[in-house]
Amino acid sequence: MQNNKKIFERLNSRNKIYLILIAILLIVICILNIHYFMPSVIMYILILLYTYWSNTKRKAELSNHLQDLNLHIDKAAKDTMINSPFPLIIIETNGNIVWKSAKFVKEFSNIDINNILSDLVKQIRLEIENNEQDPEKSIHKDLEIGNKIYEIQGKYTKTKEDYMLTLYFLDETKNVELEKIYNNSQICVGLIMIDNFEEVNQRISDEEKPNLTAQVDKAIYDWAATFKGLVIKSERDIFVCIFEKKYLEELEEKKFNILDTIKELELTDKMQITLSISVSTEGKSNYEKYKSSQAGLDIALGRGGDQAVVRENGKYQFFGGRTQELEKRTKVKSRIISHALEELMQEAKNVMIMGHINGDIDSMGASMGLYRLAKSLGVETYIVNNSVGLSLENFVEIAKQEKEYQEAIINKAEALSKITPETLLIVVDTHKRNYVEVPELLEETNKIVVIDHHRKSPDFIEETILTYHEVYASSTCELVTEILEYAQKEIELNNIEAEALYAGIMMDTKNFTFKTGVRTFEAAAYLRKCGIDIIKVKKWFQSDLKTYNKISKIVENAEIVKDTIGISTYLQEDKDANIICAKAADELLTISDITASFVIGKIGEKVCISGRSIGDINVQVILEKLGGGGHITLAGAQVEGMTIEEVKKILIEKIEEYFSEISN
Repeated sequence: MQNNKKIFERLNSRNKIYLILIAILLIVICILNIHYFMPSVIMYILILLYTYWSNTKRKAELSNHLQDLNLHIDKAAKDTMINSPFPLIIIETNGNIVWKSAKFVKEFSNIDINNILSDLVKQIRLEIENNEQDPEKSIHKDLEIGNKIYEIQGKYTKTKEDYMLTLYFLDETKNVELEKIYNNSQICVGLIMIDNFEEVNQRISDEEKPNLTAQVDKAIYDWAATFKGLVIKSERDIFVCIFEKKYLEELEEKKFNILDTIKELELTDKMQITLSISVSTEGKSNYEKYKSSQAGLDIALGRGGDQAVVRENGKYQFFGGRTQELEKRTKVKSRIISHALEELMQEAKNVMIMGHINGDIDSMGASMGLYRLAKSLGVETYIVNNSVGLSLENFVEIAKQEKEYQEAIINKAEALSKITPETLLIVVDTHKRNYVEVPELLEETNKIVVIDHHRKSPDFIEETILTYHEVYASSTCELVTEILEYAQKEIELNNIEAEALYAGIMMDTKNFTFKTGVRTFEAAAYLRKCGIDIIKVKKWFQSDLKTYNKISKIVENAEIVKDTIGISTYLQEDKDANIICAKAADELLTISDITASFVIGKIGEKVCISGRSIGDINVQVILEKLGGGGHITLAGAQVEGMTIEEVKKILIEKIEEYFSEISN
């Protein structure tokens, strides 16, 4: 009605202008000839009367027309609501149904809709109350009702006591099914690699080689046929596999059973063949998926092989990986890495070396070995050590007795002040971005080198110019020792550096018993020639009586699960809890019939877990489920926001899950 009033005002204003113009014209005529005065007055009065009459009539007609139009619009709106092609309901958030359309009644006649509506409006009410300032007051939700999927759209208004909702139920079932069909038809690109192809070929006769190749090829082709996959052999030990995404879930449910099929192949000397598989669904093109699959294969190999890696929705999933790693490094690679690292050091303004949080003798020994290499090349070098625990405290004090290391070992603040974009940053004994001593340093330079021996995790440092990641090595100190052996410039280690490298190998191999290969002893022999004092090194690993009593108490309180797994807890507040837990886990393994051990303790706000195994049980796979990692026989994890008892309960669940997976 307000708009109608404005229209009439505009009409009246226009008529007034016309009347004024006519009046002026008549006045001019009268001035020119006075005899026209009376006719002009009569004519002007008649014009005024006619104008008033026509305006009144037009106003009445227009008003009636607008009223009729409003009535028709209201009727059309009501008809649209009542006969809506979509199910429509008006409901209050207290559950009271104000009105529902005939289509709504018909659509949900065979479904108990009341409970569904009750849960829906409660959820919407909570969302409204948490976002009362929504200017559009709109509602948008997806809900599965019966065997259909609905997109729910609507508006809400505030009543005196509650909210009133107007909801449309749009059937999106066909669209969802089409989207699912489209997604399922997308291509997955996979790479399959025979882990130990060269090693097996070297150990079997020429007559057996064709038979071996035929057996492996047939097994892979038969496996691919079960999900209509296309397999192409690109190299002697690498296959490219292409298949539709709809089969990926089935492969995951079967845990990529081709891994076990290949291991069960019978060879004359009972050697076991293993595969590494990488599958990716990510990438706009098939080429991008192929490159993503290549990156996944690197991770699978970096974790020891004998496993499948699936890259989907920005995350990695792992299957298998229960076989002990086999040493298959070559000295050629060690020499190439050594020469490349020397060149990078010489080109850098300065060198910084850092290990992982709560550093141990393996990370410190490797750091000192690389420090000596850089100093021999005349490059300014620093070792970043920001946290010192029980295992390293005494050693760092001994190292700092030498003037050179008093200035070389720096903390976080000093490191951040000295690093530049031209700094070569070397990360040792870890490849995890969030596990390094000072993560901020990774953002300050693009010249990053990683040297590590742990099984590769998804959160690895990607922006490296050189990576020496050998999961088959016993320790990072072993890798660094080989780098020093093959350096172009002759390196002269002093006693403390050689002993630190030897101690790192000793610690990670548990006195040369775990993960010890031929190369391990060769590295130890090289260090032995440097004149190290083995008795002195052994003393670094000795525990004082107080620590030994703590370890004994932990062992005493251990409980056995799954017949052969020992689990214990360390409840004291102790800054060295992680070291004590690790030593207690080692001690538990000395007990007969225990094949794996886990000890749980607390460091500050975090709960730490140390896992150990003699090889029958993969503690890495178990602790990976809790965000940790490591090796088959040695692994660890840290959990935040939980108590020791809660972590213990979850750990037992993950152990049960692990055994359930390997039984399937």
